[in-house]
Amino acid sequence: MQNATMKKSITTVETMAIVVGMIIGSGIFLKPGVVLKDAGSTGMSLLAWIAGGLITLASALSIAELAAAIPKSGGLYTYMAELYGDTASFLLGWVQTVISYPASVAAQAIAFATYSAYFLPMNGLQQKLLGVAALAFILAMNVLSTKCGGVIQTLATVGKLVPIAAIIAFGLLAGGSPFSAAAAQPSAAVSPGTGFGAAILGTLWAYDGWIGATNMAGEMKNPAKVLPKVICGGVVFVIAVYAAFNLALFKTLPASAVAASATPGADAAKALFGNAGGAFLTAGIMISTFGALNGYLMTAARVPQVMGEKGQLPFSRVLAAVHPRLRTPANALIFQSALAVIYIFSGTFNTLTDMLVFVLWIFFTMGVFGVFLLRRKGRGKTGTYRVPLYPFTPIVGIAGGVYIFVSTLANDPVRSLIGIGITLIGLPVYYAMGRRRNSVGR
Repeated sequence: MQNATMKKSITTVETMAIVVGMIIGSGIFLKPGVVLKDAGSTGMSLLAWIAGGLITLASALSIAELAAAIPKSGGLYTYMAELYGDTASFLLGWVQTVISYPASVAAQAIAFATYSAYFLPMNGLQQKLLGVAALAFILAMNVLSTKCGGVIQTLATVGKLVPIAAIIAFGLLAGGSPFSAAAAQPSAAVSPGTGFGAAILGTLWAYDGWIGATNMAGEMKNPAKVLPKVICGGVVFVIAVYAAFNLALFKTLPASAVAASATPGADAAKALFGNAGGAFLTAGIMISTFGALNGYLMTAARVPQVMGEKGQLPFSRVLAAVHPRLRTPANALIFQSALAVIYIFSGTFNTLTDMLVFVLWIFFTMGVFGVFLLRRKGRGKTGTYRVPLYPFTPIVGIAGGVYIFVSTLANDPVRSLIGIGITLIGLPVYYAMGRRRNSVGR
C-alpha cells in the first residue's frame, strides 16, 4: 500500500470551494449580534468585519507565498518543517492530528445534527448518532475517491451561499438606512472591556479555516499557481459576502434587535420571508455545516498521512499508506474519524478546541512570519507568486495573529496554559519516534 500515490484530482474550483466552504460555517449567521454589541454601532460593526477581513487577507497573501514556494501536502505543518525544523513542525502536527482537526470534525458533525433537530426533534443521544452517521457518510465518500469529497465540497458551498445570497438580495432592498441615528445604536450598553478591538477579534474567528486548502497541495496539478490564486480570491470573496450580509441585516432589523439576538440571521430571514424563513435559513445552515464537516475531514487526514511518511507517529506505516486502488489516504481518514467519534460521544470537542486556540495562533503567526525566513533562505522561486506590498502585508498579518493570541491568553489564561501543556505532551512521542527511526536506520 505504501507504494501507491494519491491522485492529482483536486481542481481549482474544488480548491476554491474548500477555502470558501471552510471559512463560511455557522459563524456568519450567529456572530453579527456579538460583533455589533462590542463595536457599539452599525457603522463600526461593518468596519470591524472589513478590518478583520483585511487582517485575514494579509495573512492569506503571506501564507500563499509559502504555498507557492513549498507546494507539498500537509500545509502549515510542512511549511514549519522547512522553515523552523522538525521539532516545531511536529508539535503543530501533533495538536492538529490528535485534537484540533478531529475535534473540529466532531463539532461540525454535532452542529449539523443540532440544526437537523429543527425539522426532526431528537434527544441528545439521537443527535450524536445522527452526527456520527453524517460523519460516516462523509468518510465513505472521501475513502472511495478524493474527487467525491471535492464534488461534495463544491455542491455544499454553492448550497450554503443560496440563503446568504437571498438575505443579501432582499435585505438590501429593505427600506431605511442602517446608519440612521435610530437604527445604528444598539440599545444595550457596550460592556466594560469590550470595544472595537473585541469586535475585530469576533470577526477573525468567523474568517478562520481558509488555510486548510494548503493541506491538499500534493493532490493539485499545479499547486504553486492554484493555491495563491484561490486563497487570495476566496478570502476577498468572503470579505465581500460578510460585509454585504451584515449590511442587509442592519437594513432589515433594528440594531437593538440584532445586538440582542443570539440568532440574528434567522431573525432576518423570518422578517424577510415570514415563518418559512426560519426553515429556509436552518436548511442553509445544515448545508453549511455539512460542507464544513467534509472540508475539515478531507484536509485533516493529510496531516497524519504526511507525518506517517516521516515516521513521526506510532503506527506511521499504517497512517502513511495510500489505498492501492482508490489512491486515497484511507487509513488516515479512518483514524481522524475514529477520534472525532470519541469526541462526539464525550462531548469534549468545544472544550478541547478552545484550549488550543492560543497554541494554534502561535503556530499560525509563525507561519506568516515564515515569509521573512523564506526570503532570507532564498527559497522563493523566480516567476512564482510573491506577497504584494512586502514587508507591510505580512507585518499586518503578524500583528493580527499577535493580537489574537495575546487577547486569548489575557481572557482565558488557564485554558491557554493547558493548551501549551497538551502541546508539550507530544515531545516524548517525538523523541521516542526519533530514537526508533535511528535504531531502524542502523
